[in-house]
This record gives sequence, structure tokens and C-alpha cells, in this order.
Amino acid sequence: MSGAAGRPARLTAAARRDLREAMAWIQQDNPAAARRLRDAVQRAAERIGDFPRSGALRPEFLPPGRRLLVLAGLPYVLVYSEATQPPTILRLLHAARDLPDVLRRDLPG
Repeated sequence: MSGAAGRPARLTAAARRDLREAMAWIQQDNPAAARRLRDAVQRAAERIGDFPRSGALRPEFLPPGRRLLVLAGLPYVLVYSEATQPPTILRLLHAARDLPDVLRRDLPG
């Protein structure tokens, strides 16, 4: 199933903030890794735009219409809504975080 004419998913203000903060932290030690994260998010946004159902359903902590996509080769996940056109990336989170707790608190129902 294709997204809105293949438009990339858009990032919310919270997701953009997450990306800026992660890149700033990583860039202190490894600028190339920070760029890889940025590029991975961009590729994932394109993929989600083309294939909104490509992420995993996690009904134990995500409400209907929201999915989780692991960034290949990186310890980060994107949480997004497939219910919008184009899909909307809600958060970028480090996979080591307590995802159910963060998402219940930050993304209610």
C-alpha cells in the first residue's frame, strides 16, 4: 500500500527535537555517526511514506494506527502514525529506553 503519492512521512516538532538532541549528543564523539542517524531517519521517512504499514504494530503499548520502525543498524526507533497522509513520525527514541513507559506518558491514546 502506497502513501500519499510517495511523499515522505513528516516529522512532528517532538520528533525533530528528538533528532536534533540525538545528533548533538552523538556529534560530540562521532560527527559521521550523527550524519548517519540523520540520513537513516530521512530514508525511513521515505519508506514510511511509500509503505505506511511497514512498521511493527505494538498493541501492548501503542494505540491503533500507530507503528514502530527500527532504524536498520542503529539503536533507534521511530514511532509514527499511519492514519495521516502523509504518515506522521511522532518520536525518535533510543531503543534502550523504556519504550512502553515513554510512549504511554508522551503519546496518550
